[in-house]
Amino acid sequence: MLTLYGVTRSRASRIVWLCHEIALPFHQVPVIQAYRLADADAPGARMNTRSPGFLDLSPAGAIPVIDDDGLILSESMACTLYLARRHGQPIGPTDAAEDALMMQWSFYAATAIEPDALTILFLHGRDQTQSGEDAAIVADAAGRLIRPLRVVEDHLGRHSHLIGDRFTVADINLAEVLRYAQSYGALMQEFPAITAWLDACQARPAFRRMWEARLAEPE
Repeated sequence: MLTLYGVTRSRASRIVWLCHEIALPFHQVPVIQAYRLADADAPGARMNTRSPGFLDLSPAGAIPVIDDDGLILSESMACTLYLARRHGQPIGPTDAAEDALMMQWSFYAATAIEPDALTILFLHGRDQTQSGEDAAIVADAAGRLIRPLRVVEDHLGRHSHLIGDRFTVADINLAEVLRYAQSYGALMQEFPAITAWLDACQARPAFRRMWEARLAEPE
């Protein structure tokens, strides 16, 4: 059985969502981020990203990590793309061209969108009451997202999904990145096609199942 190391309140959410989409059984080991603990190195501390046992799996000390029949793999999008290839029809690639497109959209999400989307999440998404310098940082991040989101908006204005007009792993990867900026209405209202697509993605039963598990975890 697939083993997933990482709490769902992390990028592990992408893997949990994918597993629910394809009914892939998995065992989740809830490794928590060290920064969320008062003393991650204390005796008896929860297994975390600085725990020696976990560092044996992930020398970088980052979640998530998967163990699939002895293959130890980190980096969440590498995990989702791999699982979609191995287990994931109909959300995996049907040929080399689709495989390349799934990587293209996933890498675009990770490089062109995620850094600024995370800034919005950390400074705006949690309490939405930032002011002064934080408000300026959020506004700058949103401004930088206009160009890459226009690319996505144009595509989704002409297609129901990112690839093949069907829901795939690329939709999971991009939707989970865009979720970080979703609370910033001043940005998202400029992109109606993205908003409609994101709402549809998050209405899927597999997403709702993942989200309920995420909310059940302590903050």
